[in-house]
Amino acid sequence: MPCDVAALIASAKPAVFWSDRPDAPEPCSALRGPIKADLCIIGAGFTGLWAALQALEENPGRRVVLLEAENVAFGASSRNGGFCEASLTHGFFNGLTHWADEFSTLERMGTENLSAIIDTAQRHGIDADIYRTDQVSFALADWQVNDLAENAKIYTEHHVPHTLLTTEGARAVADSPTYLGALVDHDSLALVDPARLAWGLRSTVLKLGASLYEQSRVTSITDAGNSLLVSTNDGRVSADRVVVATNAWAEPVRQIRRYVVPVYDHVLMTEPLSDHQMAEIGWSDRQALTDAANQFHYYRLTADNRILWGGYDANYYYGNGMGPAYERRPFSHELIAEHFFHTFPQLEGLGFSHRWAGPIGTTSKFTAAFGQGYDKKLAWVAGYAGLGVGASRFGARVALDLVDGLETERTQLEMVRKKPVPFPPEPLRNIVIQATRRAIARSDRTGRPGVLLRLLERFGIGFNS
Repeated sequence: MPCDVAALIASAKPAVFWSDRPDAPEPCSALRGPIKADLCIIGAGFTGLWAALQALEENPGRRVVLLEAENVAFGASSRNGGFCEASLTHGFFNGLTHWADEFSTLERMGTENLSAIIDTAQRHGIDADIYRTDQVSFALADWQVNDLAENAKIYTEHHVPHTLLTTEGARAVADSPTYLGALVDHDSLALVDPARLAWGLRSTVLKLGASLYEQSRVTSITDAGNSLLVSTNDGRVSADRVVVATNAWAEPVRQIRRYVVPVYDHVLMTEPLSDHQMAEIGWSDRQALTDAANQFHYYRLTADNRILWGGYDANYYYGNGMGPAYERRPFSHELIAEHFFHTFPQLEGLGFSHRWAGPIGTTSKFTAAFGQGYDKKLAWVAGYAGLGVGASRFGARVALDLVDGLETERTQLEMVRKKPVPFPPEPLRNIVIQATRRAIARSDRTGRPGVLLRLLERFGIGFNS
């Protein structure tokens, strides 16, 4: 690689671009002393914020308390690429594989959910730079060209709007010598500024009457009969109902750890491109881009013409390892930087302004898992496998249905009623995941899944980010 990617990565600020802004909201105070609530929500990322908003819009008098261990959107809700997909099932083909009998219902619900997200932002004046666009998946190898052609046939059978592109058509979307073809999904996605969406939801739920306490990590939950006692270091909430929305952090319900593993994803943000650089790469329609490999990259433009570039190098650490130490992995950022300049060699010399990482909660079916506890006074949802920007609103809605004892079309879904296959305990968990990662890398090189991936597919399970 001609340019010195190590120097470029070293000069990038180790911070999340979306939330590294002077107009970030001042944090709310921590919980002190005892309070009462009708509903206590643990976690103030997208799931927790959507749960609070929907609970208050449906019942304006409900006493809703949000407890956040750090600050609003500290985790995956601000560290993502802002790809807000309609799919609730980690994509069309994963959904068709696992829930064929309910697939039309899930697709309808996903479409309705995306529309509701956009409508909510407009209705409450949330300026999150949301706009609908196409998603383009590029083939980088001959086997991927064939796979995209097969996918296009299935789309046609199911009346899914799409366009299959030749090499020339793919390079007309964005000019890269690596593109051999592409498949365009129409009307299935919006791009969004995730931090501004989270901050807008935060402002909205506070206006609607929610109480938010930040820097208030939950230390325990105790059953008090008709209520649950949710304790922090300095306070306690007596709540009739509790929704746990901590995703990859799996706190304070340890059952979540059986079904959700944290996978560290790495992201780069470039400096703004000049007009000349923009002309060099094309990309005039500002679509959401990805590639068709199993270890894939995702990338998009920001409002000021930066390129967000992430994905590919998904890392699991023994014992569900999490924390700031796992975010500082220069090798991963340098690796994806090399891939960036391989994809767009005409941008050689462009700098990166920000670099960050964070854990994605994933399940063996790549979609959220749901659970209940404490005589159904508590409900939890976690494990969006990287597509939680959109699916988190739906997950929050289901969790509210469950904790309120409502039988709805949502709670009757097999995806809700039946949990994914749990991951094995350590040390077998790490052994299986690392073996699967190596098998995925081999599959990308050869275009063949191999014995292990075929076996996992047979049992409807896997590992992904």
